[in-house]
Amino acid sequence: MKSFRKELWFELPTRRGFVNITRDVAACVRESRVQEGLALVNAMHITASVFINDDESGLHRDYERWLEQLAPHEPVAHYEHNQTGEDNADAHLKRQVMGREVVVAITAGNLDFGPWEQIFYGEFDGRRRKRVLVKIIGE
Repeated sequence: MKSFRKELWFELPTRRGFVNITRDVAACVRESRVQEGLALVNAMHITASVFINDDESGLHRDYERWLEQLAPHEPVAHYEHNQTGEDNADAHLKRQVMGREVVVAITAGNLDFGPWEQIFYGEFDGRRRKRVLVKIIGE
């Protein structure tokens, strides 16, 4: 069995945002030369997420509004975590809702998706470098 590991690095200039990383992950699959297997893609930071959904801008705006309603950034004093000097408690909660990782099947050397599925990096406390791990195993 082959094993492949690569880190993808991101630095969003805004506090929150979504980045389609499907092409990056597909490039990792090609580089790994795995034809049949699995690709694990996970955020290596507790205020970021990796998830699968549709690449549609209205949906992304809906996510933004929905997440802000669930865990508003302000008032920052509302969160006990922020009493440690941080101001990102909401980002931890948003990450919990959106998830840490995805696993995608690899079939015939390609990511094996359903209709409209794409992989996204979700940032909830940006303006600094963060990484995503891509781990591929298979034959």
